[in-house]
Amino acid sequence: MANNPNQHQVKAKKHLGQHFLNDESVAQQIADTLTLKNYKNILEIGPGMGVLTKYLLKKDITTYVIEIDTESVEYLQANYLNLAPRIIEKDFLKFDLNEVFKQEPFAIIGNFPYNISTQIVFKTLEMRDQIPEFSGMFQKEVAQRICSKEGSKVYGILSVLVQAFYDAEYLFTVPPNVFNPPPKVESGVLRLTRKEGFTLPCDEKLFFKVVKTAFQQRRKTIRNSLKTLNLSDSLREDSIFGKRPEQLSVQQFIELTTLIENDA
Repeated sequence: MANNPNQHQVKAKKHLGQHFLNDESVAQQIADTLTLKNYKNILEIGPGMGVLTKYLLKKDITTYVIEIDTESVEYLQANYLNLAPRIIEKDFLKFDLNEVFKQEPFAIIGNFPYNISTQIVFKTLEMRDQIPEFSGMFQKEVAQRICSKEGSKVYGILSVLVQAFYDAEYLFTVPPNVFNPPPKVESGVLRLTRKEGFTLPCDEKLFFKVVKTAFQQRRKTIRNSLKTLNLSDSLREDSIFGKRPEQLSVQQFIELTTLIENDA
């Protein structure tokens, strides 16, 4: 299972947003962010040369990896023989994960490519019934945005949609010099823990639409930013419509959506 020193190193590919982590202690720290509760499988996205994978494989859980880069897949197959049957050579964003996991729960972890990190989060939200836990590394400002609360300048669509269904914790910051090649920005590691027993008390599609529409014009009041939803004049007089989107908590966005749903 150990790396073969004779095996050539994988070259980072810019178009895939690859920055290979080369600090063992950071890799171990990320692996240890998962609690391993309420699931038997982990899916690591974008394992590269397996710096994080090796620490996951030491845990009492079944690890799968999904990797789009053929060169990385060949490296993993040569260096992690026990993992080989569980290497999925697919695009995470396009692959139907139920081909592997059926309806079983699994956790997601990874040093995510910056260029698709928010799309990874949106796919996780779509599959939240199967994903009780999610942790990994993002560009620092994206990780902070996901975990930020109302009133923050970076609070936005991702913050509200993620925190409606998950408890979000910003765990630690990672400097650029532990990567090859080093990115131009710092990275941040977060953990998302699904809210158990939670059901959105309003229409989900409408909730997503309200949040996205409100933040598209974040400097305007809700009354102005949601004009396109053709709300009744009486509803638009509610005090919540006088606020700007970054002033509304997740719970208030849920309440706002419920008001709009009942107005229809």
